[in-house]
Amino acid sequence: MRTSRRLALLVLTAALPLSVVTPAVAAPAPRSDRPTPPPWLKIENGVSVPQFDLANAVEETLFVQTEVDSDLDGVKDRVRVRLSRPGETETQGIKVPVVFEHSPYRYNTGGGVNHNVDFSVLPQEGVQRSAADAGGTAAAPRADLPGSLDNYWVPRGYAVVLGESIGTGFSDGCPTVGDMKETLGTKAVIDWLNGRAKAYDEAGAPVAADWTTGDVGMTGVSYNGTLPNQVATTGVEGLRTIVPVSAIASWYDYYRANGLVRAPHSNTSGRGENAFQGEDLDVLGYYVEGPGRVEKCAHITDALLQYADRTTGDYNAYWHERDYLHRARGVKASVFVVHGLEDYNVMPTAYSSWWSQLERYDVPRKIWLHKGGHGGPGSASDYQRTLNRWMDYWLFGVRNGVMSEPRADVQRPDGTYEKYADWPAPGARDTKLRLSSTDATTPGGLGRSGGGPRQSFVDSGRTLDTDVSLLPNPDAANPNRLAYLSAPLARDTHLSGTPSVSLRASVDNRYAANLTAVLVDYGPDGQTMVTRGWTDVQNRKDVDRSTPVEQGKEYTFEWPLESDDYVFPAGHRIGLVIVSTDMHFTLRPLPGTQLTVNPGKSAVTLPVVGGRL
Repeated sequence: MRTSRRLALLVLTAALPLSVVTPAVAAPAPRSDRPTPPPWLKIENGVSVPQFDLANAVEETLFVQTEVDSDLDGVKDRVRVRLSRPGETETQGIKVPVVFEHSPYRYNTGGGVNHNVDFSVLPQEGVQRSAADAGGTAAAPRADLPGSLDNYWVPRGYAVVLGESIGTGFSDGCPTVGDMKETLGTKAVIDWLNGRAKAYDEAGAPVAADWTTGDVGMTGVSYNGTLPNQVATTGVEGLRTIVPVSAIASWYDYYRANGLVRAPHSNTSGRGENAFQGEDLDVLGYYVEGPGRVEKCAHITDALLQYADRTTGDYNAYWHERDYLHRARGVKASVFVVHGLEDYNVMPTAYSSWWSQLERYDVPRKIWLHKGGHGGPGSASDYQRTLNRWMDYWLFGVRNGVMSEPRADVQRPDGTYEKYADWPAPGARDTKLRLSSTDATTPGGLGRSGGGPRQSFVDSGRTLDTDVSLLPNPDAANPNRLAYLSAPLARDTHLSGTPSVSLRASVDNRYAANLTAVLVDYGPDGQTMVTRGWTDVQNRKDVDRSTPVEQGKEYTFEWPLESDDYVFPAGHRIGLVIVSTDMHFTLRPLPGTQLTVNPGKSAVTLPVVGGRL
């Protein structure tokens, strides 16, 4: 198994420009005091209710001084924020906590062309064998906060701050996408709210945040939710809680998978055309900086491609700086993780790996897993009330019992939620199902015992859609995939956690190949793709090192699938489908790569509640 990609990679770090990696700051000690509900706060049934008129809110546009110089022009960047706070912070002198959303997507986005993903042969095969500050000319919009955060939170006694990440919108600098400079540029806003940084109005006059308690809760969706993860790892004082929704925990896991160049998916179910095929760090950088910064920021944005390495897909120091999992020990804020079980944009690995690290460091936490894709759970649930109670508890100190409830809420296909004491669901135990075959072509079995003759298949390359052409008809032989099925299940089977595959296989006529495994629920009415996972055969030893394969030689390839929480109904069969290229996710060579699997030395491991099928 590959275990080294979370290491410091000091040798690789030394090879990169000094501007790439910025050392993490030491996390300060957390506050010992707890918020106390102010006497003016209106609470009904443990949750704050609207009491202030949004029409009387005070709105400001400010520029916060950071300690980073993202464009390397010798001048420290300032980031723009817009805020709304109850008018009573002026007329009555009340002090309020802050709901803070930082974003690279506020204004002037666009540009950036996705990379080619179609190749005659995979690019790593050849390598291994041969050994303006405002971002545009648009006028600044009038002082009226976009979105609905101010509409919801300000009447309840919160201030709302909307920030613009470095190198985007009307902030200074160039986008660095996920690194420490972006992190510290975001942290500066919290520092200002706590009197540790300076801010200025549009006329250049200094402005103090004397209207706030300094207690901050960060939230956001996708990239906007990733920034809270980043900042929380600094342990910045004043950040009481974060609510990352569909958020990234490691940018490597967003654009790569176990050494493979793999795209996030724009279709939430993981099926259909993928507008993100070929996107990478540099494409995203060009998009968020907007057309007005392309020339100014080329020396920064071009480096995002140079060091991201789309040839080998290996983990390196550049990715390590954009990996927050190894910095989770610095998290002092509580964390409310929200994610879609069908999110194949920011994939489930993001929430499960982050959640595991939060557990490791005993961070106060809660998780909400909905059945949808990329984004929040919508309004058809108790989520908004739960979020409100969460913010009230951590930012106002309301003792409403939210922390004494089960940690995990998991949505089922019918829309209902089940509560669990933790996630994965207590009682989930790894259950190994071995692959078996009866001959060289007939689909095989999944069960307690395995064995049988080897089976071969041919990569369909860019010609076949996995979900449309390779998952159906599991009982029929197919030259472009191998399928292994369990017997019909005697009872409902609850999978909760991260499945994994161990495949003994060879690549017979190439020196590189994609490997894709798909876990499928086969029922009387067809199939449901449950989860999938990918690996690069050259990264079988370590995710940070590619090692060539010998044609026809068997190796053991082990890799995780995306995490999930899914109930296979009684009478259905569990299927494991093995393919090579996954059209909408991986790089796409021409068809023709042949792979051979040894079922007797291969297995899939499923985290099953109760440990029995």
